[in-house]
Amino acid sequence: MTASGLRIIFTLDEVTFIQNLVFYIEAAYKVADYGIWERGDKTNQGIPELNASSVGMAKAALEAIDELDLFGAHGGHKSVIHVLPDEVEHCQSILYSMLPRASTSKEIDAGLLSIISYPAFAVEDLNLVNVTKSEIISKLQGRYGCCRFLRDGYKTPREDPSRLHYDPAELKLFENIECEWPVFWTYFLIDGVFNEDKIQVQEYREALEGILIREKNGIVLMPELYAVPPEKVDEEYENPHSVDRIPVGKLPHLWGQSLYVLSCLLAEGFLAAGEIDPLNRRFSTGFKPDVVVQVTVLAESNHIKNLLQDHGINVQSIADIHPLRVQPARILSNLYTMLGRNKNMKLSGRPHRHIGVLGTSKLYVIRNQIFAFTPQFTDQHHFYLALDNQMIVEMLKTELAYLTSCWRMTGRPTLTFPITHTMLVDDGTDIHPAVLATIRKLEDGYFGGARVKIGKLSEFLTTSFHTYLSFLDPDCDIKLFDDPNEGRNSPDSEYGGYPADFCEKESQDELDQYINDVLQSTALKSYLPPTSKTANQPPVFSANHSTKEILSIMAKTKGLEVPAVSMSLPTKVLNTHRKSLNLVDNPHFFETKDCENVSHLPKDAHGDLDCRKLVEQLKECPTLHDQADILYILHILKGADWDTELDGQYGVTVHCLLNELYRKAGLNQEWGLIRYISGILKKRVEVLAEACTDLLSHHKQLTVGLPPEPREKIITTPLPPEELTDLIYEASGQDISIAVLTQEIIMYLAMYVRSQPSLFVEMLRLRIGLIIQVMATELARSLKCSGEEASESLMNLSPFDMKNLLHHILSGKEFGVERSLRPVDSSSSSPAISIHEMGHSGATKTERSGITKLKSEMKQFFHEGHSMSSIMFPSTRGSTPSSPTSTSPTGSNGDVSQGDRKGQWLRRRRLDGAINRVPVGFYEKVWKILQKCHGLSIDGYVLPSSTTREMTPCEIKFAVHVESVLNHVPQPEYRQLLVEAILVLTFLSDIEVNSIGGIIHVDRIVHMANDLFLQELKSFGATGRILEKDVATGICHFFYDSAPSGAYGTMTYLTKAIIIYLHDFLPSTGCALQ
Repeated sequence: MTASGLRIIFTLDEVTFIQNLVFYIEAAYKVADYGIWERGDKTNQGIPELNASSVGMAKAALEAIDELDLFGAHGGHKSVIHVLPDEVEHCQSILYSMLPRASTSKEIDAGLLSIISYPAFAVEDLNLVNVTKSEIISKLQGRYGCCRFLRDGYKTPREDPSRLHYDPAELKLFENIECEWPVFWTYFLIDGVFNEDKIQVQEYREALEGILIREKNGIVLMPELYAVPPEKVDEEYENPHSVDRIPVGKLPHLWGQSLYVLSCLLAEGFLAAGEIDPLNRRFSTGFKPDVVVQVTVLAESNHIKNLLQDHGINVQSIADIHPLRVQPARILSNLYTMLGRNKNMKLSGRPHRHIGVLGTSKLYVIRNQIFAFTPQFTDQHHFYLALDNQMIVEMLKTELAYLTSCWRMTGRPTLTFPITHTMLVDDGTDIHPAVLATIRKLEDGYFGGARVKIGKLSEFLTTSFHTYLSFLDPDCDIKLFDDPNEGRNSPDSEYGGYPADFCEKESQDELDQYINDVLQSTALKSYLPPTSKTANQPPVFSANHSTKEILSIMAKTKGLEVPAVSMSLPTKVLNTHRKSLNLVDNPHFFETKDCENVSHLPKDAHGDLDCRKLVEQLKECPTLHDQADILYILHILKGADWDTELDGQYGVTVHCLLNELYRKAGLNQEWGLIRYISGILKKRVEVLAEACTDLLSHHKQLTVGLPPEPREKIITTPLPPEELTDLIYEASGQDISIAVLTQEIIMYLAMYVRSQPSLFVEMLRLRIGLIIQVMATELARSLKCSGEEASESLMNLSPFDMKNLLHHILSGKEFGVERSLRPVDSSSSSPAISIHEMGHSGATKTERSGITKLKSEMKQFFHEGHSMSSIMFPSTRGSTPSSPTSTSPTGSNGDVSQGDRKGQWLRRRRLDGAINRVPVGFYEKVWKILQKCHGLSIDGYVLPSSTTREMTPCEIKFAVHVESVLNHVPQPEYRQLLVEAILVLTFLSDIEVNSIGGIIHVDRIVHMANDLFLQELKSFGATGRILEKDVATGICHFFYDSAPSGAYGTMTYLTKAIIIYLHDFLPSTGCALQ
């Protein structure tokens, strides 16, 4: 309305109020609500859910109000509303991941018309708009309008008007008799006008003419909805859309009536499209030119600038670009907390949130100075990812691609990439090769699929997008130092920024003082003694101590009971139990040893640990790891704030020393130690909550900790950062490194779900504990080492390698891991490991699940008229069952290529089971099979057929329900066999049989298939190891490692087992089964 010329807002107080409303709806992408129909989940039981209609409307509102001057033509910078572009982009990515689904309980909803078309025009992808539109037409359109959603009971003859809620099983009663609403046809009519589709306009005008009610005086009224008459319900059940319906509800329905009047004015030319869309939202699906990202590379100091010049790369230093200013992103986060503050109305301003790459790719005018901000991922003062230069390069690539696809503002995005002292090689004499290679690639004009232009910041001033942060002007109400705690004690205020950007003390105004105050370092002083290379004393911990001993000393000191379970300190802790963490094998209980004979730990007169002497031993430690061990013990016994009084200095707390040790480990790239100290300090990935929310909003549930429940914690709704961190540490038990690694992996998964959502197709629940376990198993297998060594290698992987390994596991490609011939980093104690793809030998996704082939084989079998017996007992004219190790099951010396394939299918099942991947269309097939039996029993848990009475086949809610039953199975490979068995079962849903029995025990079918497999192996004379079974599940290892398809594939045996199991219900001839 403001854009069309109306004056609605008159005071700056009102402007700040509107600005605070923006903060409120910025979070719409993660807030479950009751949706457009104000009823939440369709069972009407008051359960809120994430609704595409709400997210779309919020996204459109944020885009519409961004940079809008609420005083219209008479305003200035102070009356402009600010929206952070990253928040809009969050809404957009969530919306795209949901559509054409409306929510978890509604697979489609006609209310989506208001966001894909007039008035919101929130979706820019024309294909997605068309898919959603055609879903609405095919599933919801009737003769009198459209249903709101499937199984909508509102005002149907079968609804019980005496209660508001429905029983879950009752929803099936509303199928095919849902009321039809004419209002949705007015949306289609208006949509036709905007798209200039005259046929659509004509079609819907004629359709509306036939159902509107004409009063005696000629006025045309639109009823709320059309319902099936009570006496004709059975007829409508039999033949949907055959019965004449009657108008019910309000007459006129004001929403529908107003849209009808509007559509007529538009269709008849009395209104132009631009008059009802003054902000031009209708052009959102129009063509957009390619985005070119402007990149400015800045050297932190003249030393780095000269090093780059030696390589023929000319860049400016941060001092050279004066009067332009450069600061880290966390300064912008702090400055934005001032936005929307208002004393009169007691409004506190924007919450402290991190600024994404879209926000840091604009230039900001603050108090007549131009500021550029470096992106969040280059900031090393939060989490250790930015300590890995290869990881920084990888994140730069991701962010450039993100900018290319998501930039919506005028002008070009400008990314400021700082080259800091941590991007040098260890001795500081040269730039890290990965960083050098990146700068050279940027100069080529393309990097990671993005078009880039590299240049000086001053050259980009005219082509960049500028935002005026006028709320920080000196004449505004806001005083930067109103609240002395603001900024100084923010979670970010650990280390300094770019020293070259600091102003002279005399010339500093309030803004510079504030920036320096936020940047002031609390951890630059050095207290820790260097590690002692010449110490003759024996190491602090003798070689025969276990983790258990150390922990029991700590526990005894605190007067705690020590549980007799496997507790492991993180890897690299003490000389021996650096190998105590074992993620591969099941943890074993171990006997409690006599913990009193731990030598070399200083005792006081009472026989307790002497902490002062421990502090002194810091000077005698040969390695950083030993210093970390001592500090960990002090941290547990005395707490983080205990003053060590090291070298007689006061105020040297354990926390302070740990921070310093963290910095030293960072410089040495000792990743195992970095993760360990991060765990002790309970460091948190700064965007952990956002990463978690991203995954949840893309309809991926998360679990942390190792299965089964209750140790494995499920996360289904966005949590505040502190609560999330506590949950992760609780689920990780004693192992703090696992807690840190869990956060790291959540972060990588969120990066991939944003940049490569296709990796997550048919995955509903991501089990982080299992993923970590599988990563360790892969390393153990590839490096041919023990579980402890593999776990240590995993913890010592650099963030870049860790992310790579995760990507390979998610993508399902064949990959190998091997020790590098030479260490990548000479100073690093981490084992050098390289990860590479195995070429094209890996199977495709459909081959991997073996489904397509099996289907054709089954059809061929039955088509050729084979009888049951010929399926169950095929002739043995083929070879023996395929062996991964050799050509015959009894042989032991196969050739090399066969040997390489040993364990291949076991691996695949383990990987797919760990990431919960299921075949395409799996849940819809399960829904169909449930209609033909009483339920499926999986590992003692039943999935009842009654769920189909509440849920429709394509609902996410149904898929989550199936997953929750499957996830009770702790072994990923066994879970995957159960999925295969269910899949073979679902082939029977196409057979014209009304019922295939009561409750089908899927695990029994798998065990029958396993027995058939073993019988056949024995008939070929197999003995010994080949017949070995997995202790936990009783399934033969060899069966786990068989390919799904083929005459001796798992699917063949599963099919035979199902035929035996369901013998009484299946047709007697093979042809009938086909």
